[in-house]
Amino acid sequence: MAFRSRREKLRSILSGGVCVHPGSVYDAISIRIAEDLGFSLGMFGGSVASLAVLGDPDVTLITLTELAEQMRRMSRAAALPVLVDADHGYGNALNVRRTVQELETAGAAGLTIEDTLLPAAFGEAKAQLISLEEGVGKMKAALDGRGDPSLVIIGRTGAASITSIDDAIRRARAYEATGVDALFFTGIKSRAELGAIVAATHLPIVLGGAPEDMNAIDYLAGQRVRIALQGHAPIAAATQAVYEVQKALRDGTPPKNLKGLPSSELTSRVMREADVKARSADFLGLKK
Repeated sequence: MAFRSRREKLRSILSGGVCVHPGSVYDAISIRIAEDLGFSLGMFGGSVASLAVLGDPDVTLITLTELAEQMRRMSRAAALPVLVDADHGYGNALNVRRTVQELETAGAAGLTIEDTLLPAAFGEAKAQLISLEEGVGKMKAALDGRGDPSLVIIGRTGAASITSIDDAIRRARAYEATGVDALFFTGIKSRAELGAIVAATHLPIVLGGAPEDMNAIDYLAGQRVRIALQGHAPIAAATQAVYEVQKALRDGTPPKNLKGLPSSELTSRVMREADVKARSADFLGLKK
């Protein structure tokens, strides 16, 4: 399969003895830049998907179709393995099964399914969790929907910040028992909490943010953390850059005086212009 090597690379990361920081990706340009810079993995977060596709906050307005199509665009643009935040699977367990099928077809190397109650319940300002039983059902459905056995399925829980660390461990152990490939935790606040999780589980760990004193890569690797997210600064930086250029133009700055623009060499590399010119010569008879 065309995407199997990408999935095997993600599996290699999870089975290795080091911890990696993935590059935050959200479109064809960002994934090519991450690949060119040498990232071993891309992370396509739900919040950046919503911002890139809809310009909306992360309140579960994006659809599975939109998420999968954006993943498909990135798969075409670069060979970097991408782990996709598939949120709650866009519905119940049967929807989760289809979510896996769609993202597998779109070229994802792996995906996460979480146990947060999404969309938010009426009248509830605080995040809530689905029941443990429903969470287990979703993990089983995700595994059942997988056609390529190399696709990575990761069970995610936010219980550490919503209920308790004990509940997070209880859920993680139950998800582990379904046969998922790794466990994803958000809301971990201390080394003691991470240590308790490590002692109670066996699978590779993905960590979605942590206090500054827990960010040492060697420490995380020793705690079985194989992937540690660093947020989604690239899309934030891109937003600021677009704002600054648009504002400068609106204020009358001549295009030649704009600051912070990419070099022609960088733009050419991101567009893979040399490859396009070679194909044009081979297929259209144009001069190289």
